[in-house]
Amino acid sequence: MSASRLTAKQRLFVAEYLTDFNATQAAIRAGYSRKTARFIGAENLTKPNIAGAIQEATEERLKALGVTSYRVLEELSKLGFSDIRNFVKWGSASVKLIDSEELSDEAPAVTEVSQTPTQYGNSIKFKLHDKKGSLELLGKHLKLFTDKREHSGPEGGPVKFTFDMARASGALDSSAKPTT
Repeated sequence: MSASRLTAKQRLFVAEYLTDFNATQAAIRAGYSRKTARFIGAENLTKPNIAGAIQEATEERLKALGVTSYRVLEELSKLGFSDIRNFVKWGSASVKLIDSEELSDEAPAVTEVSQTPTQYGNSIKFKLHDKKGSLELLGKHLKLFTDKREHSGPEGGPVKFTFDMARASGALDSSAKPTT
């Protein structure tokens, strides 16, 4: 879908929408009335030519940045499977950080390293990114955790059911036994 099929105001809406993904604010910044911006913004997102232009621009941005689903999953894996023992050595008497130059693939998992002198010696603070959050995102991607329940019939096929209208409407005597 080419942006040339859009009006000037629609092209501006697309550009503004891509700054913060807020359709109402994009409509206002594109010059639509503040009173109707909420509705115009939502409506614009449903128009195939505008939705196509947004999709196209988003894909171009991701491509320019080198963002792929593989890279995202790779980074989540680095964070989710990081192990503090790859960064810190400790024993009963000391704590020693691994030299950052020895880290390669593991380095993105580090979010903070600091050393503060105290009256008792140096205090070291070391933090990794949120391991649990990364694993949850990976698990959701792999459909390990679902918020909905899926049902299937025999051999994974569709669930079959029958509906007896007479019985549902109460036309049958309550003492009558269903036929099977």
